[in-house]
Amino acid sequence: MSVQDIACPDLGDFKDVLVIEVLVRAGDEIALDAPIVTLETDKATMDVPATVAGRLVEVLVTKGSKVSQGDVLARVEAAAPAVSAVAPKSTTAPKAPAPVVSAGPEPAADREVQLLVLGAGPGGYTAAFRAADLGLKVVLVDRWPTLGGVCLNVGCIPSKALLHAAKVIDDAQAMSAHGVVFAAPQVDFAQLRAWKNQVVGKLTGGLTGLAKQRKVEVVRGVGRFLSPHVIEITHQGQQQRLRFEQCIIAAGSEAIKLPFVPSDPRVLDSTSALELAENPGRLLVIGGGIIGLEMATVYEALGAEISVVELTPQLIPGCDLDLVRPLEKRLRARYQQIMLGTKVTAVVAQPDGLQVSFAAGDNTSTQSFDHLLVAVGRVPNGRMLGAEAAGVAVDERGYLTVDKQQRTNVAHIYAIGDVVGQPMLAHKASHEGKVAAEVAAGQKSYFDARVIPAVAYTDPEIAWAGVTETGAKAQGVAFEKAAFPWAASGRSLSLGRDEGLTKLLFDPATQRVIGGGVVGPNAGELIAEVALAIEMGADAHDIGLTVHPHPTLSETVAMAAEAFAGTLTDLYLPKRRAGH
Repeated sequence: MSVQDIACPDLGDFKDVLVIEVLVRAGDEIALDAPIVTLETDKATMDVPATVAGRLVEVLVTKGSKVSQGDVLARVEAAAPAVSAVAPKSTTAPKAPAPVVSAGPEPAADREVQLLVLGAGPGGYTAAFRAADLGLKVVLVDRWPTLGGVCLNVGCIPSKALLHAAKVIDDAQAMSAHGVVFAAPQVDFAQLRAWKNQVVGKLTGGLTGLAKQRKVEVVRGVGRFLSPHVIEITHQGQQQRLRFEQCIIAAGSEAIKLPFVPSDPRVLDSTSALELAENPGRLLVIGGGIIGLEMATVYEALGAEISVVELTPQLIPGCDLDLVRPLEKRLRARYQQIMLGTKVTAVVAQPDGLQVSFAAGDNTSTQSFDHLLVAVGRVPNGRMLGAEAAGVAVDERGYLTVDKQQRTNVAHIYAIGDVVGQPMLAHKASHEGKVAAEVAAGQKSYFDARVIPAVAYTDPEIAWAGVTETGAKAQGVAFEKAAFPWAASGRSLSLGRDEGLTKLLFDPATQRVIGGGVVGPNAGELIAEVALAIEMGADAHDIGLTVHPHPTLSETVAMAAEAFAGTLTDLYLPKRRAGH
């Protein structure tokens, strides 16, 4: 075998281009055309592919290096002629060409396992537990000290605990308008943080017990593939190699970092924002999506002065505007400012604050804030696993392509959750995890969910499932709509929150429910009925003739269905068609 150089390719007119990410390390087995570094110019980012397959002998650049055409990036001990990885029959079009892997011998391993699950978030632990229930010997690998991944440790669960605290404060304040006045809350941040951690601890501890009951072996560390059947686990400087018969990748995602935002303790992300070190004072939330608005809800209730900036023209991009409007109206009355269609162009750390520059069309401005929360989305971890060494195709964004059985292009390797595409939701991952585990155990399972509900745990909450008006109009999908305003709901009036709305979308040809949305308190609890109706192929009469308890918010779903069917008596609505 010969050692060959991988050089920086032709970059056009660019020289001294910044290396923003090194994707490999010495000792890795790399495939032909597998990305080895990511470069960034002022125009775009690009991956530099390997021009030869084999074992990396030396990586000559680091993050922050600057390179030009012809500079040597790495040296590779070239492998024997490569062969394509085995690709299963897929029901989805590949997002990236399948890489090739070396035809040479497999790396040596310390021991063998039947099924390895990489990642112990909701998708990973669900897959591991389901596989164990089906008789497989399972090893569950995760970098976190406790099971549960981002969701349980620093995501869904701790944020919902804090949102509950925020709602208690807001509800107490709201009652002053109705003759019940409480003293101003005294917030002990340390005690509140401890309670939040206790909630997390109960759930993660419960997962540890479930793993022991099922005899699922938990291995701590970061996993990186060395070949189609061998993975190396690194933990506290120690490595071990496991040879697996089958593998389920459930590696999740990471918060996106903005390159122009400085490294400063006053800059928060969705993880550090949960630590509640102090009242953040003047807090700018960059990103008006679900995560940013949920954390803004928490900190506003705890006394912070909130500003939100969003690049697109609306909050929660992609959500129907009639669902967003009640939330936006409430937030504008409580927050310092909401800047839509506005771009953050620079952030400068000063001793007395963070200077932030904005651009909205031709208008520019600068403001100072005590803290920033960056919540502009998440990026999949697909490119951090060395998946190319296993022959697994990873696209330019870091997603892994799978079929309806969650198989990647390598037949014995499956992938689930955030790494396989949107929506990045825990409940999607857990259902995909069950499918992957069942297929690994020999069952004929498929992921064929018609809808995946989405919830923003703001105040008011917003939830939707299935076809949205925004999506239907963009794609030319025919639909009919019926809505029930919560101003006519006795239950919502008794809660002092009449701004809500429940709507359903129907297929004009079949009259079946194809989508729905809710805005208002507990919308996240109500959307499950809409999702079930879509899965069951229900029409308006199926929902309307189901007796709902009164007075409840759940009956607003039935009333929306009755509005479509023409049988609603709680409002006077003109007849929508002849015969109704």
